[in-house]
Amino acid sequence: MAGVHTHIGAYHILHGVDLVVPKGQVTLLLGRNGAGKTTTLRTLMGLWAASQGSIRWNGQDITATDTASRARLGVGYVPESMAVFADLTVAENLLLAAHKASRMEDVDAQRLQWIKQLFPAVETFWHYPAGKLSGGQKQMVAVARAVIEPRELLVIDEPSKGLAPAIVANLLEALKEVKRQGTTILLVEQNLAFARRLGDQVAVMEDGRIVHAASQADFIADQAAQQRYLGLSL
Repeated sequence: MAGVHTHIGAYHILHGVDLVVPKGQVTLLLGRNGAGKTTTLRTLMGLWAASQGSIRWNGQDITATDTASRARLGVGYVPESMAVFADLTVAENLLLAAHKASRMEDVDAQRLQWIKQLFPAVETFWHYPAGKLSGGQKQMVAVARAVIEPRELLVIDEPSKGLAPAIVANLLEALKEVKRQGTTILLVEQNLAFARRLGDQVAVMEDGRIVHAASQADFIADQAAQQRYLGLSL
């Protein structure tokens, strides 16, 4: 993203966001509430249109493309709301996200088994309506749905929010494995103990702008920057 501005109605939310997400790494997008993190993710996904600036993907300008086109390029998205289809089963939720499959038999069986190993709840509740699952189980389904096909980039908004520690631990290990498979991850996360166990790079937002960018190691070592931008210490 380069010089990206986003307006939502009369509100000017992003003010020239410059963000680089290095391939094969986990970039943490940090900042206080209201800094513009979720708007950045939604603009990246094309859910909100950039009113100025550009978004490039593997050298291609995708600023004007729609969300479905970005998904077909290999971008997966897990929103903060989880957004499972409540009346559909877990299996049907995953099938909807498999663009190359019209029935479950068409889904790569090896990848499906990999997903079930990552997220035991997916297999346990395979035939259950997703709306009847707990919050943690829904989050597992949401992430599994995002990686039902190989993704080059996974965009995730606060995946551990409100989850029990055991579920958070499962999610952490699953995302580590997704990263090991070569997927680039852009992660917004308020649970910094969780985030620092995944991150490689840090970008900090304030008032709709990126105000600090560094490797995670350098950011952890810079307590003054942590206090200045986040009001806490890692």
